[in-house]
Amino acid sequence: MSITGNLEKIRSTLPAGVKLVAVSKTKPNTTILEAYKAGQHVFGENKVQELVAKYEDLPKDIEWHFIGHLQTNKVKYIAPFVAMIHAVDSLKLLKFINKEAAKNNRVIDCLLQFHIAQEESKFGLSLETAREMLTSEMYQKMENVRIKGLMGMATLTDDEKQICNEFKLLKTIFDQLKTDYFSDKPSFSEVSMGMSDDYLLAIEQGSTIVRIGSTIFGAREYQ
Repeated sequence: MSITGNLEKIRSTLPAGVKLVAVSKTKPNTTILEAYKAGQHVFGENKVQELVAKYEDLPKDIEWHFIGHLQTNKVKYIAPFVAMIHAVDSLKLLKFINKEAAKNNRVIDCLLQFHIAQEESKFGLSLETAREMLTSEMYQKMENVRIKGLMGMATLTDDEKQICNEFKLLKTIFDQLKTDYFSDKPSFSEVSMGMSDDYLLAIEQGSTIVRIGSTIFGAREYQ
């Protein structure tokens, strides 16, 4: 099936209010343009250098999401244009994003990444660390970042019950933080969870953003 056909098939499974981020990492511009012409304008990248190059070459109305682990020294390269940073996993990183956003007269939307999987290799905050971050004086003074919600990745497993429980945990944490810190902020509304293999399970548990690559573009091309 074509990229257009793949996109139509996926869109038909998404409820209203669930945003599709097409994960275009390692994909050439021609492939991204094919998806763009099929009406997909939100793309996700996980390498700063690749994202900057694609931003410069591709249509300017593309909404770029950074979905990978972001190093503080790389924030400045994407701060002028990135629409959302999905994987904020420390107060230090948030501080750098705020600083670079201010230099560009922008407010950058961010998601806090939580460690919900059983795999140690995944990055992410604990609820305790997040609470410390949100009550810190440093965070209270930040004017150029807007925390819009949470992001998490489930364990890579065939056990659907485990995956559902991990997604359910992220939604529970979201609800707790919404009540405790963001009750007066309607913009705190996003739960980014679910990829090609598990996005339907994620939607069942309350996902509002799904990040799908291989189901749209085919297997990843490693460089």
